[in-house]
Amino acid sequence: MKNNYLVKTPCIGICSTTYGDDICRGCKRFSHEVTAWIKYSDVEKDNVNSRLQKFKVLILSNKFSIVDDQKLFNFMKDNKIMFNDELNPLCWVFDLLRASSDDKLNLSEYGIEVKSSFKDLTNVELKDLINREFFELSVAHFDRYLRS
Repeated sequence: MKNNYLVKTPCIGICSTTYGDDICRGCKRFSHEVTAWIKYSDVEKDNVNSRLQKFKVLILSNKFSIVDDQKLFNFMKDNKIMFNDELNPLCWVFDLLRASSDDKLNLSEYGIEVKSSFKDLTNVELKDLINREFFELSVAHFDRYLRS
């Protein structure tokens, strides 16, 4: 079965593979995935996006709980924040933090609970931590399965 939501590009508009990185620091795809994306079948795109979603959920699930996904959905739509509404709502948190530069954004107002171990971090610190962990996980995967 084809998952239309998963064949969308995960590109966020900043691609470090153009500067020689093996892994994009924006979307965390591997350079060969970025360059071949347009030629990929829907199944291949689905596989890439599934991996990225699993990594995001793994990283975000120990930092956040979604207590009201409808509230979060409405906020994302109302504020025209780019996100894939077919993905796990935890993935929306990634997109929200990516789109926001405001440390004063009260995540609980949008149905997101920050878990106690991370409550002392600002939104910017959380975003940086998530990006770092997501990148490290992508590097580990690349090194384990693809680096020759």
